[in-house]
Amino acid sequence: QAQLQESGGGSVQAGGSLRLSCAVSGYVVKRFCMAWFRQRPGKEREEVARIDRDGRATYADPEGRFTISQDNAKNLYLQMNNLQAEDTAMYYCAADFSGVSCAPALGSWGQGTQVTVSS
Repeated sequence: QAQLQESGGGSVQAGGSLRLSCAVSGYVVKRFCMAWFRQRPGKEREEVARIDRDGRATYADPEGRFTISQDNAKNLYLQMNNLQAEDTAMYYCAADFSGVSCAPALGSWGQGTQVTVSS
């Protein structure tokens, strides 16, 4: 069973940047879908960005402040620029390891990493 472990969260001032990492360990299929989610205080969990099995990225934020990427070892990253107070949240990575679908919300989850942005 593959596992996910996030890191890179922290406290920054508005306008700052953070890079989140999600390490994938254990056996995984060659092509699978991954995503970053976040849960802001008092809000439901929401998807931030995803990479599908073909490496295509999609984003919930139309402003282009976040960039999702993946390395050859399938570890996942989220570069976050121009962070704002409303980006304060617990950030999670998730993966659909089935190799045939792209439903990371229904797959495996990491424990999360906290991002706090002060204005």
